[in-house]
Amino acid sequence: MIQDFLRAHYLIGLQSFRNWKIIIYIVFWALILIANNHNYEQKIMYAKQLTEEVKELRSEYVDRRSELMQKRMESTISKQMQPLGIYPSAVPPKKIRVVVEKEKKWYELWH
Repeated sequence: MIQDFLRAHYLIGLQSFRNWKIIIYIVFWALILIANNHNYEQKIMYAKQLTEEVKELRSEYVDRRSELMQKRMESTISKQMQPLGIYPSAVPPKKIRVVVEKEKKWYELWH
């Protein structure tokens, strides 16, 4: 019996068609599992790549934001404008108020 198994008589004997169906079925499912595992690993690698990209973009965002905050400071702007002869005003700005009369509705005309 062991010698028949080692010589693969089950693949060439009279009942071999039934054995081939089972072998093809098992090989088919093995290929499906391998493909599924490969697809899963590919998705994990893609997710890891996206995570790294998000970290990089987040650090770049923080750098740009701090750079912008530095450039928006009044002292930085005044230093950049001094060579052009533009200095901050010593007089504070005045608030301009615009008074807009409320338009009366037609039913309020008689009150």
